[in-house]
Amino acid sequence: MKKIVFLASLVLMLAVGSGSALADSIKGRLGVTGRIGFLLPADSDFENLKLESDAGFLGGGGFIYGITDNLAAEIDVTRSEFGTNRVDGRDEGDFGITNISLGVQYRFLIPQPKLVPYAGAGLDILVSDYKRPNGFNADVDTTVGVHICGGIDYFFMKQLALNAEIKGIVAPQVDIHAPDGSGNFDPSGVSGTVGIRFFFN
Repeated sequence: MKKIVFLASLVLMLAVGSGSALADSIKGRLGVTGRIGFLLPADSDFENLKLESDAGFLGGGGFIYGITDNLAAEIDVTRSEFGTNRVDGRDEGDFGITNISLGVQYRFLIPQPKLVPYAGAGLDILVSDYKRPNGFNADVDTTVGVHICGGIDYFFMKQLALNAEIKGIVAPQVDIHAPDGSGNFDPSGVSGTVGIRFFFN
């Protein structure tokens, strides 16, 4: 275990220490982000049955704009899909969430300018759908939630950065209406993504 930690630390130090200072600030710069990852969704219920949610795939992208050296505005649109099961393992259909996320980042300018950690928060418009195992498409209400996030950008070129981010979303439960019953869907969850940012200027 100690060897693994040592090797991981060594790789991180080499990655951080390599190259010249390129991207300590994105002030006045517009960028586009593409990202993929996973979602750990909350559990929901349907007709008094608890629906245990599987981890799901998440993908999407958006735009980021540097307002000042430390503040940036971001808009992202992502899509996630995941299956659900009863406690006994029986399939209970698939949910999908389209998240229109509006947020602000505080970007920390550290001595190594190629590496920029950040923390952020914002609002999320969550448009959800649910396909029952019998093929029925249920109506799921749209809702608004909030998120907090933390991440890091690593600039290996002036206009190109690798991104990693963890985001937690909290939102109220919404109603599910289907031909075979009704229930409550919880669109809250935690996501982890990796991606690339490209800055136009």
